[in-house]
Amino acid sequence: MADRYPDFATLAAAHEAGKDYRITVKDRGTPVVILAPHGGTIEPETAQIARAVAGDDLSFYLFEALHLGAHGDFHITSHRFDEPDALALVARAVTSVAVHGRKNDGTDAVWLGGRAEGLRDAIGEALRAAGFAAELNTALPGVHPTNICNRTLSGAGVQLELSRSLRHALSQDTAMMDRFSAALCKAITKAGTSDRA
Repeated sequence: MADRYPDFATLAAAHEAGKDYRITVKDRGTPVVILAPHGGTIEPETAQIARAVAGDDLSFYLFEALHLGAHGDFHITSHRFDEPDALALVARAVTSVAVHGRKNDGTDAVWLGGRAEGLRDAIGEALRAAGFAAELNTALPGVHPTNICNRTLSGAGVQLELSRSLRHALSQDTAMMDRFSAALCKAITKAGTSDRA
């Protein structure tokens, strides 16, 4: 389904912040930012997962639709996602990790994309070591230069696509969520923050 709005300004003109959607920004000055640009009812549980990964340490950004509706109603595709607070936060970071959702497709493998190939591969390795399947994302590679995850100081970030069933499982199982978050944080620490495309 096509997006209803081509950019954030058009969406904001048609909807009310706090009533129709919510934006949460926590700038902790970290070189890595965790993002969920399609949270709330758009791609359920992505905001919860992003917040868990950020924990008490990493900066994070959440955009959450607050009403049920078609996927495209509040969805702004990643290379056109230009909400000002998100742009500002990401522009101050060396790199980012964006959490996205996809439909169930018969696998719970985390699809790995983005231009930060070193961090992307480190995340894949850490996830597999923690018992999660992970593979390169050929369908939604997340390499467009204006993709919100890549609008960092390095021009690179990581895009994760999680199936609906995996997101639901993570949201219901605290130990599983902790294991997933710890794997991502381990990879972020290991890969460092000087990653480039």
